[in-house]
Amino acid sequence: MNDLLKSAAQRAAGYLEGLPYRPVAPAPGAVSRLASLNHPLQRGPVSPMDMLRELDEIGSPATMAMAGPRFFGFVIGGALPAALAANWLAGAWDQNSALYNVTPATATIEDVALRWLLDVLRLPRECAGGFVTGTSVAHFTALAAARHAVLEKAGWNVEADGLFGAPPVDIVASAEAHPTLLKAVAMLGLGRNRVRLVPTGKNGAIRADALPPLTERTIVCIQAGNVNTGAIDPVKDVCAAASHAHAWVHVDGAFGLWAAASPSLAHLVEGIDRADSWATDCHKWLNVPYDAGVAFVRDADALRSAMSITADYLPTSTESRNPADYTPELSRRARGIETWAALRSLGKDGVADLIDRTCRHARRFADAMLSAGYDVLNDVVLNQVLVSFGAPEKTRQIVSEIQADGTCWCGSTVWQGKTAMRISVVSWATTEVDVERSIEAILRIAAGRRDGET
Repeated sequence: MNDLLKSAAQRAAGYLEGLPYRPVAPAPGAVSRLASLNHPLQRGPVSPMDMLRELDEIGSPATMAMAGPRFFGFVIGGALPAALAANWLAGAWDQNSALYNVTPATATIEDVALRWLLDVLRLPRECAGGFVTGTSVAHFTALAAARHAVLEKAGWNVEADGLFGAPPVDIVASAEAHPTLLKAVAMLGLGRNRVRLVPTGKNGAIRADALPPLTERTIVCIQAGNVNTGAIDPVKDVCAAASHAHAWVHVDGAFGLWAAASPSLAHLVEGIDRADSWATDCHKWLNVPYDAGVAFVRDADALRSAMSITADYLPTSTESRNPADYTPELSRRARGIETWAALRSLGKDGVADLIDRTCRHARRFADAMLSAGYDVLNDVVLNQVLVSFGAPEKTRQIVSEIQADGTCWCGSTVWQGKTAMRISVVSWATTEVDVERSIEAILRIAAGRRDGET
């Protein structure tokens, strides 16, 4: 066991050390070698050391360098060293962290991490929360609590009686809502086609003046961090309208909610604490290993009613927090350990610096693109930059060539009818040198395409 784990640590360390120097995308030859893994399972055992060698030698070169400093394709942060180390230790613990009486260590650590998150994100201290796989499940969890609370006010017990014959629940969301929100609505039986979509302004934020009439059976879903532009919906105005109508407000804060952790950016999410539920990811801007999402709900009873579980064989605690009462899963790993480690190692100032630094890098990308004569389509309020190189096909071709070049990796998107390259700066490992190196590669490739057309 010791030799195997030491070998795994050495191989992992070697992989991480090489990330700054390798192409971000895997080479075609490395991808093609993955086919060698596709064989029938042998009858006899294979040495764990041989298995690990095979996994590393074939798998590692074929990975996308998402944990490296120049992956800007999605809102994905690399794992902080402290968080990765805690992940390895928690894996060795191998705790099924459902019940305090069975796994008191991980239940306690997750409870502490949730309280620290409420502090860092400036959310109400009375909120209940749970660690889930990501914002997709955080939406499902928080909106299940919202569904419970809204229907309870109408005299309906949705957990006992289901939705057949239940009073209708209205869902209001941005026309640019993330698809994971709509997926959660569908899984909860509330219907994608019944969502009333509200138009957005020029930077992708919802127009509060275009909200439909709200009632106490309305769940209003807003964004802190448009996935393309980083725009934050007018939180105070939406919450004021919802409060007047006694409606529920849910916040998709997958990455933008972390603006609250920065004193220089917190004004962008002013009033966010007036909402009723929030979903966010720690594997985005907090840079913990996958997977780590969080759902927060102000009404702890609503969350427990939607999620709690009991059985005679389960040794539940009535005095301490049982994680299984706040998440869809019963069996689950202690994914809050890495969040505790990241917060403990960084402190409030370190988290703020991480947010500010990556936003500064994003503004540098935008300034460089503008100076070179290319269009930046969005107001760069956080860490997202949309760049157009001209016609849609030309932009897509340049993005493809940037990805193939390997210096950095940016994705493409279509926003408000315009094709763009999307730059998302999230990783703790990204330095000014990485930004300048990436800018040089982007402009070199774009200029080559421009020169080729004249």
